[in-house]
Amino acid sequence: MSKLVAVLGFLVAYAVSGSALAQQIYRSVDEHGNVVFSDQPPAPGQDGEKVELRDLNTTPPPDPRPRPAPAKRKPEPAPAPTVTIASPENETTIAMGPGNFSVSGSAEPPLGPGERLQLFMDGEAVGPPQAGASWGLQGVLRGPHDLVIRRLNNSGKTIAESESVRVYVLRPSVR
Repeated sequence: MSKLVAVLGFLVAYAVSGSALAQQIYRSVDEHGNVVFSDQPPAPGQDGEKVELRDLNTTPPPDPRPRPAPAKRKPEPAPAPTVTIASPENETTIAMGPGNFSVSGSAEPPLGPGERLQLFMDGEAVGPPQAGASWGLQGVLRGPHDLVIRRLNNSGKTIAESESVRVYVLRPSVR
């Protein structure tokens, strides 16, 4: 059995070396019943056959030259933070009533850690800064009012401000 392994190992090494491509391989069985592979034809009177080797699957060696490094992409700059007032629209009139209405806005990109939104009416802060973008206003006095939402960082500094929206509040007056 060890002879067979040795012979097969020899054949594989021989085939891989490339010299087997130019020569013929023969298979025969000796007087002890052992299978023998050789590059010599069997002796006269001994049975043997030619072994047809399949084409070797080869590939060229890799190119030893170093590949150029891929071009580094510059990271996309983060979009500038923005804030807008979604409602009410500019020049909206709040109908007769107690002066109650809501203000809603949006922030792009979404608020980061520690960021807050602050509503201002006529330059004065309305309530404390908050993470939400909607406010319910009650009892707003009659007349024109300018609304602005400011986006504040974690230290309270303004990093974005909406366009001003003007609303007109109509309320009954007592004379």
